[in-house]
Amino acid sequence: MRTLNVALGDRAYPIHIGPGLLARPELLLPALKTPRAIIVTNDRVGPLYLERLRATLEGAGVSVSAVELPDGEAHKNWQTLNLIFDALLEGRCERSTTLIALGGGVVGDMGGFAAATYQRGMPFIQVPTTLLAQVDSSVGGKTAINHPLGKNMIGAFYQPRLVLADTVTLDTLDARELAAGAAEVIKYGLIRDPEFFVWLEDNLDRLLAREPEALAFAIERSCRNKAEVVAADETEQGERALLNLGHTFGHAIETGMGYGEWLHGEAVAAGTMMAAELSRRLGWLTQQDVDRIGRLFERAGLPVWGPALGVERYLELMSHDKKVEAGRLRLVLLKSIGRAVLHGDAPAEAVAAAIVARCR
Repeated sequence: MRTLNVALGDRAYPIHIGPGLLARPELLLPALKTPRAIIVTNDRVGPLYLERLRATLEGAGVSVSAVELPDGEAHKNWQTLNLIFDALLEGRCERSTTLIALGGGVVGDMGGFAAATYQRGMPFIQVPTTLLAQVDSSVGGKTAINHPLGKNMIGAFYQPRLVLADTVTLDTLDARELAAGAAEVIKYGLIRDPEFFVWLEDNLDRLLAREPEALAFAIERSCRNKAEVVAADETEQGERALLNLGHTFGHAIETGMGYGEWLHGEAVAAGTMMAAELSRRLGWLTQQDVDRIGRLFERAGLPVWGPALGVERYLELMSHDKKVEAGRLRLVLLKSIGRAVLHGDAPAEAVAAAIVARCR
């Protein structure tokens, strides 16, 4: 097992990474306020891991209830969120009851938002079961649901008390979901860790083959990068925004295509290529840099071209981005591979040209 710490003072919490962690109650119990928990999962993950986690907790004397949500980004909305609130209220859960999110990024985001708002805050544990959730969405306290006009626009910053990443759960992840997670892994190399980007170029095949050592290294390195950024800028006032490389374009793809048509990591990959193309047009990246980034995404089985929604539709959807400030769109771009910047002065014609150049 590898353990990292998210340094947030009296709200600091550990990230445990390794195989077989669902069976280790001594890792979970310190994060519980009382011996009572409710597990939020979905109808895809629940049949695989719910009873395993329940048995671990009940064997340690914890009273456990559970709620299963429908699976998928299309269900990340108020209606599904209310299923969690229904279970909390019907079960007479108290403010001290711990909510445990068992699943991928959608479950973690909705479970965290429910925990942040039920009785104005209840203890929360993340147990991510996808690569994307283990390296990114489970760490840092971002919680949200989607709106028809924009992804993740309604939510809260609410930190978990523990992240428990059992790498065995990745064995049941399908190849498309694994590739989607790889997009977020590659992102860390691009924004702040050029040595990691080179490691990924050399070891991506091992990662996609789910070799335990390669997986553990990539998850730990990604989590370490994110933990450092979150500790420095918890509520995204500055540096944390750099974690959104490709996301402004990518969220437009997800919303424009309909939630669930493109996986989040797929949209981030195509969006990152748009950001790289714009960076090239601003004179920061070379064409060779853009091609190098594209090759790594393609090797991971990820799209490097966005859907042809039309420039006007892209810009309309991007105008709802959380990084818009005083009506000005700020984009995360690349000064070089391994160095991202937040830029609010890209000429509109260059942004439009980059979109057109990377759509098919």
